[in-house]
Amino acid sequence: MEALVVRKLGDPTTRDRESSPIVLSKEEAIPALESPTAVRVRVKASSLNYANYLQIQGKYQEKPPLPFIPGSDYSGVVDAVGPKVSQFKVGDPVCSFAALGSYAQFIVTEESQLFRVPDGCDLVGAGALPVAFGTSHVALVHRAQLSSGQVLLVLGAAGGVGLAALQIGKVCGAIVIAVARGTEKVRFLKSLGVADHVVDLSSQSVTVTQSVKDFLKSRNLKGVDVLYDPVGGKLAKEAMRLLNWGAHILVIGFASGEVPVIPANIALVKNWTVHGLYWGSYKIHRPHVLEDSVRELLSWMARGLITIHISHTYNLSEANLAFSAIEDRKVVGKKQKYTGGRHTRAHLGDIDLKRSSYGAPSAAGHLP
Repeated sequence: MEALVVRKLGDPTTRDRESSPIVLSKEEAIPALESPTAVRVRVKASSLNYANYLQIQGKYQEKPPLPFIPGSDYSGVVDAVGPKVSQFKVGDPVCSFAALGSYAQFIVTEESQLFRVPDGCDLVGAGALPVAFGTSHVALVHRAQLSSGQVLLVLGAAGGVGLAALQIGKVCGAIVIAVARGTEKVRFLKSLGVADHVVDLSSQSVTVTQSVKDFLKSRNLKGVDVLYDPVGGKLAKEAMRLLNWGAHILVIGFASGEVPVIPANIALVKNWTVHGLYWGSYKIHRPHVLEDSVRELLSWMARGLITIHISHTYNLSEANLAFSAIEDRKVVGKKQKYTGGRHTRAHLGDIDLKRSSYGAPSAAGHLP
């Protein structure tokens, strides 16, 4: 089978085959069913997350031994089942997530780890759901317990986890404020009709703080109840000035490259709750939380309450281009890798990013 294999650590964006850490192998063995309850999936699409980019460079907290096949969330159809599998049959549309291995034509997992994609749902879109939407769902619903009427401020709102947070916030009935950089990203966010207010970081006429304060004043609101932060850096520090007493801070990642300092003295006085959210560790410590989360998200997707926005799609042979789009900060929403064949290529989503230049990708640095 074809698979993207990391032979050494390094920059996956390089086009020089000799120096590239990634190789498209056409001779990988198709994984066997190693247990009676195992299921083999023919992968249709796999999402590209910021963590995948970091992992290939050796900059991620989890460092698998070389060589390895990267990739986390994916969708596809059941190709083979073990003799004791009862919930799935060959041909069923499914999605799931893994620590490694989804950048390949086939992947094997246990029956208990798979989720059936509901009828009417886009199978490619489902491949981008578990990690980005799962991160935001666990953060907002399980950890912060976001409720109707609360004010949610989302930094990096045009990235994968950011867009997910906006939509989940709206499903929860929150008043949603989105922060992104650049005219086209802001236009895209406004076109979705999800955010109640959108702030452009590139605007020279008003600061983020002032823009949000003006909006809150217009709604007779005192401040922000939940801060969703996959960016970190100076922006996070500025956003903390907007928080209410008793606010929740969700630390999702550090796409800016700078880890923010959260002042403990102010957190004490204002009774803030700071949540570190490493989504992948739930699979080890509280797997039922992830399972319930993905099931609810799939039900929301089937009902049209959330939509997966995919900015680019690539086949495996174009992996360096896919990673370059993250490095060059051109991503709005999610990126997908197709594994259905070398020449399978399509564009999905609202904006063709190949002709645009965007701000920082908002993928979290702490995704699995």
